[in-house]
Amino acid sequence: QVQLVESGGGLVQAGGSLRLSCAASGSIFSLNAMGWYRQAPGKQREFVATITNGGSPTYTNSVKGRFTISRDNAKRTVYLQMNSLKPEDTAVYYCNADIVLRSWHTASIYWGQGTQVTVSS
Repeated sequence: QVQLVESGGGLVQAGGSLRLSCAASGSIFSLNAMGWYRQAPGKQREFVATITNGGSPTYTNSVKGRFTISRDNAKRTVYLQMNSLKPEDTAVYYCNADIVLRSWHTASIYWGQGTQVTVSS
């Protein structure tokens, strides 16, 4: 059974930093792209950043220059370094991963349980 477990959320003042981590566990044949989404109260879940298994990142415009996504393939972990945080970054942050469980399977998207990030003004 595959699990994605996030950590690193919390309360921070505007202008501060947080680092989120998300570790994949279980029997995995191939761990492809990994990424982060967020959902603020009363809003739809939105894309934040993604990174290929080769390390190529993509960001939504609102976090470019402030957030950095990275991954450690040996640890099956993706990170999101968040700097210069703003109150509008407040949300539950979810990681996801494109995973192939067996060599004969197609890829499926798995999600973590989410971690709360709150930025006070």
